[in-house]
Amino acid sequence: MMTVNEVSKLTGVSIRTLQYYDKIGLLAPAGYTQAGYRLYDDTALGKLQQILLFRELEFPLKEIKKIIESPSFDRGKALDQQITLLKLKKEHIENLIELARGIKTIGEKNMDFSAFDTHKIEEYTAQAKASWGTTPEYQEYEEKAKDRTTEQQQSINIQLMDIFAEFGEIRNEDPASKKAQELVEKLQSFISEHFYSCSNEILVCLGTMYADGGEFTANIDKVGGIGTADFVNRSIEIYCRS
Repeated sequence: MMTVNEVSKLTGVSIRTLQYYDKIGLLAPAGYTQAGYRLYDDTALGKLQQILLFRELEFPLKEIKKIIESPSFDRGKALDQQITLLKLKKEHIENLIELARGIKTIGEKNMDFSAFDTHKIEEYTAQAKASWGTTPEYQEYEEKAKDRTTEQQQSINIQLMDIFAEFGEIRNEDPASKKAQELVEKLQSFISEHFYSCSNEILVCLGTMYADGGEFTANIDKVGGIGTADFVNRSIEIYCRS
């Protein structure tokens, strides 16, 4: 666990900003010291990385909150987008450096303004935003979530994790069992009610993400015990094949 002061020094994010992220429900601490100071674990730090990556993509905090709270959030996709954007920015900076060197060498007669062109960066950023914001599922989620308070959203998230905790109680049993299959149906209905229409095809994709070893796996295994995320995935596969 790290204190808010330690996280601020590690990440360069001010304490005030971390406090604000907590206030708006974007990044809650993992716990508090006896004196009431915020504490952050590896899961919280991983989430902070995702927030900062989206900030580099120039997403508003409100959009970031909706995206990373969505059950369909694809961390790998976000990282791929970030890598591409950083490459474009690197190319842009290198062009500016070359322009500055040229001006130093031949003076202000160098009238090349192409280095200032940020068209490719802006175009890619727009495409990245569109890939998150224009799917029917995202739009449906946005519509359902627009009037929710932070407390209501947190309550929904807790209820979702409670379902995974139920999976954890039977994770050593047969994923084809009646109880496991009933829980899959419960999970699918919950997602459809609170997030977006969860077809079997989407549910299979979610199951794969749950078990891919990333943040989803860590969070699910945290509430249900080691192996819960994999058990959920296997249960979903059986359910959707039936």
